[in-house]
Amino acid sequence: MKVRTRFAPSPTGALHAGTIRTALFAWLTARAAGGEFILRIEDTDQSREVAGASQNIIDSLKYLGIEWSEGPDIGGPVGPYRQSERLAIYKQWGQQLADSGLAYADPSTPAQLETMRQAAKDQKRPFLFRQHRPVSPPKWDGSQPLRLLSTPKDYHWHDLVMGDLSAGAEAIDDFILIKSDGFPTYNFCHIIDDHLMGISHVIRSQEFISSMPKFLNLYEALGIEKPIFATVPNVLGADGKRKLSKREGALPILEYRDRGILTEAMTSFLTGLGWNDGTTQEIYSLKDLTKSFTLAKVQRSGARFDEQHLLWVNGTFIRQLKLDKLYDLSLSYWPANAANQTRQYKLQVLGLIQERLKYMAEIPELTAFFFDDLPVDDSLIANHKQLKKIDSPELKALLREAYDNLSASDFSAPDLTNRLNDLLASTGQKPAVLFSLIRIATTQSPASPGLAETMHVLGREVSLSRIEQQIGAFLV
Repeated sequence: MKVRTRFAPSPTGALHAGTIRTALFAWLTARAAGGEFILRIEDTDQSREVAGASQNIIDSLKYLGIEWSEGPDIGGPVGPYRQSERLAIYKQWGQQLADSGLAYADPSTPAQLETMRQAAKDQKRPFLFRQHRPVSPPKWDGSQPLRLLSTPKDYHWHDLVMGDLSAGAEAIDDFILIKSDGFPTYNFCHIIDDHLMGISHVIRSQEFISSMPKFLNLYEALGIEKPIFATVPNVLGADGKRKLSKREGALPILEYRDRGILTEAMTSFLTGLGWNDGTTQEIYSLKDLTKSFTLAKVQRSGARFDEQHLLWVNGTFIRQLKLDKLYDLSLSYWPANAANQTRQYKLQVLGLIQERLKYMAEIPELTAFFFDDLPVDDSLIANHKQLKKIDSPELKALLREAYDNLSASDFSAPDLTNRLNDLLASTGQKPAVLFSLIRIATTQSPASPGLAETMHVLGREVSLSRIEQQIGAFLV
């Protein structure tokens, strides 16, 4: 069997992690089997469509490195791949069901429908339209909704992830196939599209399980073969209790791209939400995943979206990058004054922060002191656990001794290291005191890369000038 999977989102807003992980699983399923992955835009609910959402879908998939062989932007042999352009196809299939007596026009008005629903509610029973079928429905001409004439029965089916599932006849009802505006419902058109596009595996999220009985009923009415079903568990919010959603604060996936979460880091992280290959491995390259991914390893329970773990994964990938590659990725993230510095200088700076960098948008915060002489921040000493216990005259004297010693340095990293160690011996101070004091003086930051390496990159003139500035700030 040729494996063909699809991602078929609605353009109702920006994609977030919970939605795009389904696309990732579908794409990996196709890639691992040497199959094809298709993008389809399900835009039949025009009232909910958001401007720019279709482009967001494409951009989000490209960010994750997901490629498709057929889609609305590139075409293909079974297009169109936008449902609003396939209305004639749905009408034809709806007409076939109507002509065969398996679907009927629904003449009910909205007021009548509401009355029926309220009556069911008052009687504390579920509302089933099949209990209110019109005795002599009019011939369907497209001006009224078209409903499936359902056949209530028990259903049993197999899901590659969730196992053997079943539902009783009470879950079956006459649902709308095509609305009075000529647009089909999701329940109808996705089945037609999957059939005509030769989709072998339908991979979707957990909320669709309750709709499976009606889907199965429609497959039978249409007389078409069912695909293989795989229902992936929900991605949960940070509390691990509720499904990740826009309402629960899920960020658009492209915000992570803009913050500098690398493609392979996001792909590795998302795949690990609900999938495990049976090992303790936590970091996967894209090449690894396209070889080893299988739906059989997808777990049935939900997985928590832990942003701190995402940052750890991203930092791991950043540390594996060659410096030239990291530089290429960093170009749009430097602070404004970095434009005045050479590529070689910025490479030196990157080399110092690479071990600490968790995402690219951190670069301005971590590197500002390499490009700007920041004003003295008195709070850095006042809030320091060790330095706040020492009187200003003593701190000033320590800095003066450091200045005199470092003035004789050639400012190579080895010489600076030796001189800093000599200062520890001559002053009798601990590194937490002396090195923290010099670090604050030279960077106006509570943390920095290695002190000797930092001062080497800053250079002799800048480092000594900043120490002088800090000395002058002590009011003694």
